Amino acid sequence: MAENWIRLLGPPAIESPGTTPPQPRGRKAWAVLAYLALQADGTGRSRTASLLFPDAADPLGALRWNLSELRRTLDGVTVAGDPLRLTLQPPWRCDALEVVDSAARPGVDPRRFGGELLEGLSFADSPVFDSWLADQRYRLDNCAQSLLYEAALAALASGAPAEAAELATLALHRDPFHADCNAVLVKALVALGEHRRAREHVTKCGNLYREELGLPLPAEIRRALSNAAPEADPGMPATAATVRSYLDAGGASLSAGAVDRGLDQLRLAVVLAQRNGDGHLIAESLVTLSGALIHQAGGRGAEVADFLHQALQAEGPDGASRTAAAAYRELGYLSVQRGVPDRAAGWLDRAMRAAEGFPDEQARILAIQGMLASDTARYDDAVASLTESGRLAKAIGNRRQQAFSEALLGRVYLLRGELEQAAASLDRALALIAEEHWTAFEPFVAGVRGETYLAAGQLEEAAAMIDRSWVMAELAGDHCYMALAAGAEARLFLAHGDLAAAEHWLGRGLEPKPWYLWYSARLLDTAAEVALASRSPRAPKFVERLAELAGRSGMREFTVRAQSHRAVLGDEAAAQAVPWLAKEIGNPALDAFLAQRHGVR
Repeated sequence: MAENWIRLLGPPAIESPGTTPPQPRGRKAWAVLAYLALQADGTGRSRTASLLFPDAADPLGALRWNLSELRRTLDGVTVAGDPLRLTLQPPWRCDALEVVDSAARPGVDPRRFGGELLEGLSFADSPVFDSWLADQRYRLDNCAQSLLYEAALAALASGAPAEAAELATLALHRDPFHADCNAVLVKALVALGEHRRAREHVTKCGNLYREELGLPLPAEIRRALSNAAPEADPGMPATAATVRSYLDAGGASLSAGAVDRGLDQLRLAVVLAQRNGDGHLIAESLVTLSGALIHQAGGRGAEVADFLHQALQAEGPDGASRTAAAAYRELGYLSVQRGVPDRAAGWLDRAMRAAEGFPDEQARILAIQGMLASDTARYDDAVASLTESGRLAKAIGNRRQQAFSEALLGRVYLLRGELEQAAASLDRALALIAEEHWTAFEPFVAGVRGETYLAAGQLEEAAAMIDRSWVMAELAGDHCYMALAAGAEARLFLAHGDLAAAEHWLGRGLEPKPWYLWYSARLLDTAAEVALASRSPRAPKFVERLAELAGRSGMREFTVRAQSHRAVLGDEAAAQAVPWLAKEIGNPALDAFLAQRHGVR
């Protein structure tokens, strides 16, 4: 069947093979179409009319006219109901939806997506919609970039380095500073035997980072050039028993705190499994190594993502197994931390399907789904996922997973201003951490517990917890927890009215570059508050950085807070957007903040 396309990325157009189809008349018709396409749960008619036709004498009438215009041009597409929903049936497809849903639908060709959402159109007469559009442009650009990167990784894992190089190059046209895409391109060139081109690209990258950003070459790009696997004794039998012995030894070393030794043992397990040739054994070894790199050594870049894609390739595309579920979960976790929520949701959905019958793996997946829901300000969903994760973890006796889920649940309650529930969850997490001697996770829980004390006005207790969080994070060298603790210290001193000390801690927090972008957004939000309070000329810079990061990463509450900061700086369009955006979230703590600051209710 021939396909009809709704093209919303780039200059908008309706395409149908062999004919020139009618096009919607007027930019507002395209605006309605884009807005409905990206509202998966539908949207109220009155809300849509007030968003797009704020100055019309009859906003609902203007909406009806534009809906009829869409029905005229999109024969076979349903646009109806209240809430309004756009429903596509074959042969209709929409490029923006394909990008958003790409992780849930394998095989999407990322080369077909280019340009920004509704490219060339602007809506200054609808300032709130214009704000929404800017955020969606960031979001879809981020999705498309991530899709190219992950497709390049998948091509590399499947033994197609030429395709991997092509896809990585396309991704770098969008963002030449993307360290992971640069690393994949180097790996692909090495796999092709084009070592000179690989070395030249590394040199070019080094010059680009130094001249444009004043930064050294990222380590992952340099490592991609060597890509050396450990040497295994050629006389060592590559049996399943030998591989599992190395996997067990690596796990024991990691548990004892000998991270480097444990990683070496796991890398040898991978080499021996590949020599053995058993696909499931290869996948299990790669997933085990990836998990250790992510959760023990802070690995988040192209190397670990490459291992996960290799694992899925070895396990087979349709495998519903614990190993496949873990690989999908880790890819989802990486996408959550990189701030690509649409990709993360797709990976985690695939993980849950593969995890049927494995409650331990389901508990882990639910916790990451809860983290994603919390980051994107879907707090009811977050509470449901994290509560169920904790229940499953308790039933199977996994106390570390219980602690993780309780801690994230405590963070949700803190963000909603439900301080008693936050304290209870975090105290349970701290007790489980003590039982497990899990000091690596304690900086997170101590920092969030300190912020719970701070929100309750218990400054002395807050200081003790926050100071402990900082010391433990700094000793561990964990950039994510350092950013969290430094932000908590800044908020503590802001509460004391000591703006100079708050600025000092913000400087310390902004120096490391956490992989988990939620920490960066929270830190930038605090930096904007402190800069506004001190009337610093740096305030607009912090606000714009926060707005871009929040928009790209779907962090809806931080988007609202960025607009609130813009409004304080005198942006009238942002002031109009604040109540409209906040209503979508429905967070009592956010509503109270906005009411105090702007009188918004």
